Amino acid sequence: MAAITAADVNKLRTMTGAGMMDCKKALVEADGDFEAARDLLRKQGQKIADKRSENETSEGVVLAAVSEDGTNGKLVSLACETEPVSKVPDFKELAQRILDTAVKTDAATKEELLAAKQEDDRPLQDHITDLMGKIGEKLVVTAYENITAEKVASYIHSDNKKGVLVAMKNVGGADVSTVGRDVAMQIVAMKPLALDKDGVDAATIEREIEIGKEQARADGKPEAMLEKIAQGKLNKFYKENTLLNQEFVKDNSMTIAQLLDKTNKGLTVSDFKRVAIVG
Repeated sequence: MAAITAADVNKLRTMTGAGMMDCKKALVEADGDFEAARDLLRKQGQKIADKRSENETSEGVVLAAVSEDGTNGKLVSLACETEPVSKVPDFKELAQRILDTAVKTDAATKEELLAAKQEDDRPLQDHITDLMGKIGEKLVVTAYENITAEKVASYIHSDNKKGVLVAMKNVGGADVSTVGRDVAMQIVAMKPLALDKDGVDAATIEREIEIGKEQARADGKPEAMLEKIAQGKLNKFYKENTLLNQEFVKDNSMTIAQLLDKTNKGLTVSDFKRVAIVG
């Protein structure tokens, strides 16, 4: 049996990021073969991943990056099971690796992002699985968004668990950094379902109309008035749940659409992405 030295353990730890005891155990089991020991540690991570696959991940971080020219934004969320894990350096470094990989590869989908090769020629997902083996918790990239527009603004809430990208068009020569941030903060706080009423799906509209009719009927309103009352309630639903029709939280005398137009004539939001660990 090969003699395992402290230097060997440190070398494997540097290679894998695994704990000292786990590295020593793997080297002993692999009889000093570093590649075999590395494979054992990967398998350990996969076992933990399989075992904890159904566990709830209600903690974690959301990170964002916007290109220097402001035309592209990336938004990622890495979730874990407990708050202490979300604060350890290894977890934060992994989250940053995920965001950096997104920026470097311009991955179109989450699947493409997780498959992106790293400096060791292994996919990003392997690095996530490795850390699962080290810390013993389920880790998962719960969301990945990538948008391109004339200008993109981002905002990460102070708890680092919620983030937004906002795509703007008809920018002209206006400085939209402040309004972009304000709109992004609005989205975090008010959770709009869609950009405008055209973005609300038919099933939701039908449900809201039926709810409006039932409420009016319960209030004793005549059947002939139910449709009109329900439409009125639907319009209220649009004002509360579509971004451009929402009242601006910092000044409820104007809607988001009016705020944008006031900043620069014709300025509007073409898309937005909201990501949250929970809520």
